[in-house]
Amino acid sequence: MHMGDLLPYVDEHTTVIAAGTEVVWRVLGNTLDRSSSRPGAVGYARLVDCADRTASGPRPPAEGSTFPGFRVTTAVPGRELVLEGRHRFSTYALTFRLEELGPDRSRLRAETRAAFPGPTGRLYRRLVIGTGGHGMGVRRLLAGIRRRSEEPAGDGHRSR
Repeated sequence: MHMGDLLPYVDEHTTVIAAGTEVVWRVLGNTLDRSSSRPGAVGYARLVDCADRTASGPRPPAEGSTFPGFRVTTAVPGRELVLEGRHRFSTYALTFRLEELGPDRSRLRAETRAAFPGPTGRLYRRLVIGTGGHGMGVRRLLAGIRRRSEEPAGDGHRSR
């Protein structure tokens, strides 16, 4: 059992992808690296005092790998990736689950769980979750993973 299993449920977003789980898994790791390497991600992790502020560890992600704001606590290739983190306003987990639906067809789910302690945590929740910003960000992330997974190159990198 992980910390994330004990946290309150926030939301879940799902997408169906016309690609196998091995391709989606690779694209998921690449996409997390790409989005977390942006200066804004690193700056935000520093601003809110995240426990993990840099990308480190093995790639594709494995237990112990980090992204700004997250540490990988479970990595089952092609099946499940659990990212957990904490900062001054929240303790949280983002779990990606991959399910094979058939040949070259997968379902990717992203479940968020989080606790927001105290008055500042409640305010932070209102700003991040209550405004819809979190949901929009997760849906955008899943759409990007779907798009890159379905590209003809099949590896999440655009063909030239």
